[in-house]
Amino acid sequence: KSFRNEITPGNFIFRTREFEQMEVEFFVEPGTDAEWHQYWIDTRTDWYVDLGISRENLRHYEHPKEKLSHYSTRTVDIEYRFGFVGSEWGELEGIANRTDFDLSEHSKHSGQDLSYFDQAKGERWVPYVIEPSGGLTRSLMAFLVEAYAEDEAPNAKGGVDKRTVLRLDPRLAPTKAAVLPLSRHEDLSPAARDLAAELRTYWNVEFDDAGAIGRRYRRQDEVGTPYCITIDFETLEDQAVTIRERDSMVQERVAISQVRGWLAERLAGC
Repeated sequence: KSFRNEITPGNFIFRTREFEQMEVEFFVEPGTDAEWHQYWIDTRTDWYVDLGISRENLRHYEHPKEKLSHYSTRTVDIEYRFGFVGSEWGELEGIANRTDFDLSEHSKHSGQDLSYFDQAKGERWVPYVIEPSGGLTRSLMAFLVEAYAEDEAPNAKGGVDKRTVLRLDPRLAPTKAAVLPLSRHEDLSPAARDLAAELRTYWNVEFDDAGAIGRRYRRQDEVGTPYCITIDFETLEDQAVTIRERDSMVQERVAISQVRGWLAERLAGC
């Protein structure tokens, strides 16, 4: 957790007085620092892309030499295209080559030797530090902005409705699946509740039986739930359910006994 010593930081939720920070201190051998620095720039960029951010909405900002911190040989920011008024780009994280400044200063003031002896080379050296430092809440904001979309979905009357959908990567979606009985009929609810209870031992699963099925689909779309599982009257005959995928709205019939395995294949890492 980090804090800004500012009375009016501005930029509302983008620049808050209190925020969560993700930070790594990666120690490397002097002379390999430039290569490792570039590695972390590429790796951290790929992390955002892997979780759903388009590369077109990311860019690298190279700090000018004259504006670098005194201990840094190179600092690069990863920025996201938030679309702010006045400046559409905002910083997600900075990745700095801090040289041996940190450990040298610690040694100087503590009197402790923080050098490293490389047995393979028979050499002793003070490690350089590569420091990726990103804002957790800014990253979350970027994922939400990237995932938000509006499209059209068919309705029960044969027409189409405007749909709001949060296309979050399943690993980021708070709820992984929702179990929706077609109605509150006494023959459907018990089976739906039993399935939801089984799946909750593996993932965060919601049960919703309030309102028309179309409206329940929309509610789950808006919060980014990747899969909706519908139990209908055919389920009583064939022991199968309909699973609807959020983004494509494609529906597939799956046996109740295979639902957990079906989801496990698609929710890897969740």
